[in-house]
Amino acid sequence: MHWVSNVAILWLLFAVLVSAADLYKVLELSKHASEQDIRKAYKRLSRKYHPDKNTDPGAEDKFVDIAHAYEVLSDSTKRQIYDRHGEEGLRAHEGGQQHHANPFDIFSNVFGGAFNTQQQVRRGQTALIEFEVSLADMYMGANIDFTMRKKILCDHCRGSGAASDGDIHTCSGCGGHGVKTFKQQIFPGMFAQSQSTCNDCGGRGRVIKKLCPHCKGEKVVEHTQHYTLELQPGTPEGFDVVFEGEGDENPDWEAGDVVLRVRSRKDKGAWSRKESSLYWRETIGVDEALLGFQRNITHLDGHVVEINRQGVTQPSYVQTIEGEGMPLHQTDNFGDLFIEYNVVLPVELSSDIRQKLAEAFYGSSHRDRDEL
Repeated sequence: MHWVSNVAILWLLFAVLVSAADLYKVLELSKHASEQDIRKAYKRLSRKYHPDKNTDPGAEDKFVDIAHAYEVLSDSTKRQIYDRHGEEGLRAHEGGQQHHANPFDIFSNVFGGAFNTQQQVRRGQTALIEFEVSLADMYMGANIDFTMRKKILCDHCRGSGAASDGDIHTCSGCGGHGVKTFKQQIFPGMFAQSQSTCNDCGGRGRVIKKLCPHCKGEKVVEHTQHYTLELQPGTPEGFDVVFEGEGDENPDWEAGDVVLRVRSRKDKGAWSRKESSLYWRETIGVDEALLGFQRNITHLDGHVVEINRQGVTQPSYVQTIEGEGMPLHQTDNFGDLFIEYNVVLPVELSSDIRQKLAEAFYGSSHRDRDEL
């Protein structure tokens, strides 16, 4: 019986350690976190520190802390008491005997029993979504809010499909095994034994007498989830941002991932991109092409790039400005900016342009400028 007392002491120690921690910090959340944020944080952290996946020292303690934090913060009544009075308030609310649920039971409930520690976990499919953003957002970095429709476990039945736990019964057709065994005589005194999936329970071993009124026995419901895509400056084209475990939920498997493949939107404008280089197309007049010019270009983040061209600029000439291209992802360096010049010939020459060209080619003393 000594091991029983040791386990009890260990659980008590865990409870004391947890009570000393900020439950929001345990889940890496702010006090303004939504219910969806709390659930999402628990799913991410509990997978990371589950003792069957993480054998690092302290991982099991962390797993227990995460479960307790989720147990309190996911319950609106407990969360309200904790926000006002802390752990002492919770203990007072529960008559001085604060109950700590089994962290593995919490994990099983959240994941619908999909995480079987004795066998390989079945995972849902990974959803790949092409996500277009503006080139300016990829240049500067941005936090972009978006929503996505997905299926989540029914909050009422937690994925069982039954109105209550008492409505789930062992299948009488297969005795809860999920398969039926048949004997067939081949020859006198010789029998062959075969098995087939039980058609009464569909191989589940259980039958539901009364369906959940919320999901109609489907076990999952449609849900609109809010997310934030965090783009870093210089995010590459086709960069994959992974939202772990945010795919459709199902009681029979662990939710897969959602992958956003980020690309720049083809907006109408002069800016374009190739890897770390930026391209800008600038249109100039014939007088500017021949005589030079000075202009300003407003960059993607609003800063001004000065252009000062002296002499002749040929049509389709490309000027390189170092360090004015895209930020190099996760570095402090920048690519280059390439400006291509498009020379437009006027339908007719104005007197002002005639004068400029005459002075450039013949000098200010030339009088017969009309010959141009």
